[in-house]
Order: sequence, then C-alpha cells, then structure tokens
Amino acid sequence: MKTDVVEPIDLARSVISVPPLPRGADGTLDREETQKLVDHLAAGGVSTFLFGGNANLYNMSFREFGPFLDLIEDVTPEDGWAIPSVGADFGKATDQIDMLRERGFPTAMLLPASSAATPAGVATGIRRLADRYGRPLIAYVRADGYLAPRDLAALFDDGAVAALKYAIVRSDPAEDPALTAMLDAAGSAERIVSGIGERPVIAHLGGFGLKSFTSGSVCIAPHLSTAILHAMKGGDINAASLLREHFLPLEDLRDAYSPIRVLHEAVRLARIADTGPLSPFLANIEDPGTLDEIERAACRLRDTTFG
Repeated sequence: MKTDVVEPIDLARSVISVPPLPRGADGTLDREETQKLVDHLAAGGVSTFLFGGNANLYNMSFREFGPFLDLIEDVTPEDGWAIPSVGADFGKATDQIDMLRERGFPTAMLLPASSAATPAGVATGIRRLADRYGRPLIAYVRADGYLAPRDLAALFDDGAVAALKYAIVRSDPAEDPALTAMLDAAGSAERIVSGIGERPVIAHLGGFGLKSFTSGSVCIAPHLSTAILHAMKGGDINAASLLREHFLPLEDLRDAYSPIRVLHEAVRLARIADTGPLSPFLANIEDPGTLDEIERAACRLRDTTFG
C-alpha cells in the first residue's frame, strides 16, 4: 500500500474510487465483502480507494475508526493507495488525526462541514490539522463559499494540502467561475481533482484541464470508468462522451434519491458485494419500485462492454 509522499502523478494514476463500506447484518465492518468490492475495482484498473461520504464516515464513531483503518490497510492491494477521511467537525478530526499519525497513510481527506463553518475558519482548521498530522490533507469543496481561493493557494504553498476534491454541482459544468478561481489561485490543475463522478468529467478534464476524477459508480463498472479516464488522457473526447452515457441512468437515480444510499444498494443489487445495512443517521432504501430501478440500472451498467 502506498505510504510515500503524494505527488500529482498519484492523483492521475487511476480513477479515484469512492466506495461504500460493507457491513454485516449486525452493523459491524465486513472484511470479506469489502475485499470483494476492492478486488472488483482493482480488476477494472482502479488502484486508488478513497473512503469518505459514500462509506458514511460522517457517522462513524471514533471507537470504530481504528478497526476501520485496520480493514482498509488489510484489503488494499500492495500497489494500491487507500485514503481515509476524517471529520467533518474539527474536534472529531483532531482525535482521528492523532490516531492516523501512528499509521502509514500519506494523507487523509477532510470531510466538508455542512454547518458551523466559515472560509477563514476552515482554512485555519486545515492548517492546524495538517500541522498536527505532520502530513498534508486532501481538502474537499462541495459548496460555494466553503474555502476561499486565496486560502487554498496558501495551503498548497505551505504544504498543508496535497490535493483538492472539487465537487460543486453546476447545471452546466463547463461554466464554473468558482473552479476557474480555484485553478487560478492554485496556479496549476495538477492537484485539483474532479469530485462529482462521471457526469461533469468531459467539462472538468477536457475544458478545465483537471487530470483525474473521483467516482462512486466506478464500483459498478470500473472497466468503463477507467476507459473514460484513458480516453480523456488520450484526447479522445468523443470516445469518453460515449462511455459516459452508460453511467447516466444510475447517476440520475443517485441524484433523485440520494447519491450515498443508491450506490450502497447498487453495489449489492449488482451482486458485486453485499453492502449490508447503512449505519445511522442514514437508512437503506426499502421501496420495492425504487430498488427495482436501481437494480436494472446497476446490472445494465455492470454488463456493458466496449471495444
């Protein structure tokens, strides 16, 4: 498992998967099913595994964080890269950082706080956490006004941030003044990653010059998502656009019902891994009609071939 310093090449090496976290019927972490999911991703060309929102780490207790770190260290391939997340609140993140200092993870992502946060406060918090960790963090921006571009630039310059996961949803991802401002502040696209899956990937990689993207739906069809990344790297936007179309039915369902909850069920219904129960404050989808929609879309995506 990767333990050395994070470089821009690491961010672009593969699609950055953002998988769910399987649990047994009793709610405990399920190593066997997590291994199935990671193996499925690796077989499709994915080597980076970012455990964050889709893994419902927002609601993970501090007591479970250590066993979780043991788990992802155990299931990650020798040539793979596992990235845990901390937070979202500063106090929880501080305690988790203390635990991470004893491990080999070269970075962790700070989950974005949804309340009780200001841009200057977020920048100060990131800096303090990185200083405490002795390693840079991955910042995660999914709302306007969360982190000021000038603060991001300073965090990059000071080595407090290794990368930015940019995930502000736009009706037209090709028109995004906030992303432009972040890129101008950073001075380069090398450390800014598209963070909203396959839907905006053409605009983000083709138009803004980002080098990679995160994805949850990659868990269903890693071969297709990997092919999108390779096509974009090769400048074949038409091929990437055609491949992306296969993801949109499932992405539409995620947008309609909940990105985290739909992906959790999709991985199970596509028979990739039994993801089990979602831990509170989230709950599994139970409506039979919705589950049928998810199963059809997930299985169709899983079975799509190309070439």
